[in-house]
Amino acid sequence: MFVRSLKAVSAVLVLALATFLAPAALAADADPAARQIENFYATLVGTMKRGPELGIKGRYQAMAPGVDAAFDIPTMIQFIVGTGWLSMSDADHRSLVEAFRRMTIANYANNFDSFHGEHFDVDPNVQTRGPDRIVQTTLTLDGGKSIPLVYRMRLSGGAWKIIDIFLNGYVSELATRRSDFAATLTSGGAPAVVKQLNTIADNLLTGTKAKSD
Repeated sequence: MFVRSLKAVSAVLVLALATFLAPAALAADADPAARQIENFYATLVGTMKRGPELGIKGRYQAMAPGVDAAFDIPTMIQFIVGTGWLSMSDADHRSLVEAFRRMTIANYANNFDSFHGEHFDVDPNVQTRGPDRIVQTTLTLDGGKSIPLVYRMRLSGGAWKIIDIFLNGYVSELATRRSDFAATLTSGGAPAVVKQLNTIADNLLTGTKAKSD
C-alpha cells in the first residue's frame, strides 16, 4: 500500500515538474529567427515605454544595440544600391552602411516615441525559403487595429538577421528604398545617397516625420 502511494505521489510530482518546466522548454526550443525578432521587439517596447523620458537622442541610443543585433545592415544597403555596389570603393561601402544604419535607428527612435498599449505578436511557425526564414508578426495598436509585419531573415555571422521587412505582409521595405534612391544613385553615386540618407536621419532626429518619406 505504501509503495503504491509513493508511486502515486511521485507521478504527481513528475507531472507538476513537467508542467512547471514546459514554458521554459518551449522558449528554449523556439526558432532562433523568431527569437531574434522577439528580442528586438522587447527592446523596442522597452524604449517606447521610456520614450518621453529618454527623448529622441536617448531613444536613438537605446535602440542602436537592438538594431545592430537584429538587422543585417550591410546586406540591406547592398540590395538597395544594386549592381553598382560592385564598382564602389571600400570607403563608399563603409559610408553607405553607416548612413543606412543611422537612418534605420533614427526611424525607430522617431516613429516609436511612446507607449500606448501597443503589443507585438510573433508567430512561432517560421517558414523556410531557400537560405532564408520568414517570420510573421502582428503589431496591434491601442485602438485594436492590427498591422501585419513580415520579416525575411538570413544567417549572418552565426545569427539570424533581418534583411527585409514587408509592411502589411507584402510591401517590401528594400524594394521601396531602392526605388526612392534610384535617381539619386544615378545622378550622384554613393556620396549623393549617403547625403540623402543622412538628411533623412537628421529630419527624423529633429522630429520631422514627414521628411522621412
